[in-house]
Amino acid sequence: MQLWVLLFSTDPDNQGIYARWEGGKNIVLAFTDEDDATRYGLMLEAQDFLCPTPEPIDEQELKAFCQEAGYELNIISDSDLALPPEQNLEETDWKPDAQTGDVQMEHANPANEIDEIEIMRRRLEGLL
Repeated sequence: MQLWVLLFSTDPDNQGIYARWEGGKNIVLAFTDEDDATRYGLMLEAQDFLCPTPEPIDEQELKAFCQEAGYELNIISDSDLALPPEQNLEETDWKPDAQTGDVQMEHANPANEIDEIEIMRRRLEGLL
């Protein structure tokens, strides 16, 4: 299933993924509906948070990413109402000024699915 997550930055080498900090854990929010993701992003922006962009991602890829990164995943269905927290963190894990070379990607043609998964994992880690 395709889900929608909120990403920061248009530079694929320096993207950040939106997550909520609750109970000592980072929880990535993923939406089943693009419009819901867009609305949530607009609500964040209205609270003077960074301006996110909704981006599609495969559910299995996102689950693998969250598991690798030690994050929880909360899937918001179109029947759910998600509201941003009233207060944002003063400092995020993502740095908009980070050098694009901070995350080195291999430019090899993956020979099998494991290589593709490893490359995707590295890309997703770069979102953090």
